[in-house]
Amino acid sequence: MSLGLVGRKVGMTRIFAEDGSTVPVTVLDVSNNRVTQIKTPETDGYAAVQVTFGKRRASRVNKAAAGHLAKAGVEAGNVLKEFRVAQDQLSNLKAGDVVSVTIFQPGQMVDVTGTSQ
Repeated sequence: MSLGLVGRKVGMTRIFAEDGSTVPVTVLDVSNNRVTQIKTPETDGYAAVQVTFGKRRASRVNKAAAGHLAKAGVEAGNVLKEFRVAQDQLSNLKAGDVVSVTIFQPGQMVDVTGTSQ
């Protein structure tokens, strides 16, 4: 279990390897991920981090979601996702923090889940 990011596909491109061959890659926009809630085993029964991505007008958010986001001090996003994490990872984060690609190491393997439209 680890913290993740929410993003959207921007497009495809290619990069060149050191031997001159080309490798197709997908470009993702994972900017502006904000922590909206930290769930702890003491209060919620499990350890998780809730993250929102993107931007949404305040008029397009219902009152319950607006109150939830206001409590965290973040602006409304398009997507709200929850990632279960180990309890020791919770101490590094607080509501309102921005999560970026720096949580990954260069060369680290990642799991990607997508939704077709």
